Amino acid sequence: MNIPNRITISRILLIPIFMVIMLVDFGWGDMTLFGAEMPVRHFVGGLIFIIASLTDWVDGYYARKYNLVTTFGKFLDPLADKLLVSAALIILVELEFAASWIVIIIISREFAVTGLRLVLAGEGEVVAAGNLGKIKTTAQILAIAALLLHNTIFALVNIPFGEIMLYIALIFTVWSGWDYFYANRRGLLASK
Repeated sequence: MNIPNRITISRILLIPIFMVIMLVDFGWGDMTLFGAEMPVRHFVGGLIFIIASLTDWVDGYYARKYNLVTTFGKFLDPLADKLLVSAALIILVELEFAASWIVIIIISREFAVTGLRLVLAGEGEVVAAGNLGKIKTTAQILAIAALLLHNTIFALVNIPFGEIMLYIALIFTVWSGWDYFYANRRGLLASK
């Protein structure tokens, strides 16, 4: 297994650590950071989420720079993204930081596109992430990080940045999902 794929797997391994820190009260107390009050575990969980998200950029950069792009990596990388984002969004619903209907739409789209990829993979086609998908992922990560960190910095000027980014992420989620299905409609309809 090459280094980019190992980095991707490290992202997957960070997910249960992130979940335990966010959901279990270790009695670490509260803190204030740039105008935002939050439990310390939310701060630590938010940092783990950000680090895990940054590995997405690192593995992709490393794979392209050293020509280490593999079919396994094309499949594993978006799967790791979906697992991380889905876990974080469900936790945000649990914490009442995100509306469940938004999270249902986002996760449903992720399942639908993953299903599309599996069908096309059966036909020998690998669907890599497109530009709209990358924008969607970036918007989702910014929204989740801001919400996990209680809108720190933006709380100083009373701007609900995380909530705004979540709606932007929702728009790009639906748009990019439509784009994937439209661009691959012939392959999907021709599949056996």
